[in-house]
Amino acid sequence: MDQIKIGQFLQTLRKRKGVTQEQLAEQLNVSRRTVSRWETGRNLPDLDMLIVLSDYFGVGLRALLDGEEEGGEADRSARETAVRVAGYSGEERRRWARRLHRLFLAGLLAALVYAALDLAGHADHFAGELCLGFMTGMLAVGAVMTSAYAARLRAGKRRLLSRLRRTAEGRK
Repeated sequence: MDQIKIGQFLQTLRKRKGVTQEQLAEQLNVSRRTVSRWETGRNLPDLDMLIVLSDYFGVGLRALLDGEEEGGEADRSARETAVRVAGYSGEERRRWARRLHRLFLAGLLAALVYAALDLAGHADHFAGELCLGFMTGMLAVGAVMTSAYAARLRAGKRRLLSRLRRTAEGRK
């Protein structure tokens, strides 16, 4: 994929539609800077956004990815596949967010229990130390999972799980 070619095509489509970067950004709920980065080829929209852009400009997904207009049955098929993949990745992000929220709530609960124990003068006992350790652990997990390394960790986990599945299937 040629990011610069895709960016120029997005700019052409935007100008053809007669909207500014600011108007397009507002329509898509992104910043004007994001639209600018797409058009200069510094960044590409994610799959969900490519589908939205495809609908907005009335062009096929394949045309967006190629950076030039084309059409036909292949475009429709590519779009349907992309919609399915985007739906899956959106669901995966929602599951991930739910997990992080649960961890955050567990850490918050531990902090509240620790605060109550501290007020009662029992924070230095086993239960207080346990709550403090759990709270610290949840903070660390939250920091790592919301950082740039989270995607790498998930990708590594997927590779490891697929390798384990292949190994298990090979033993059968």
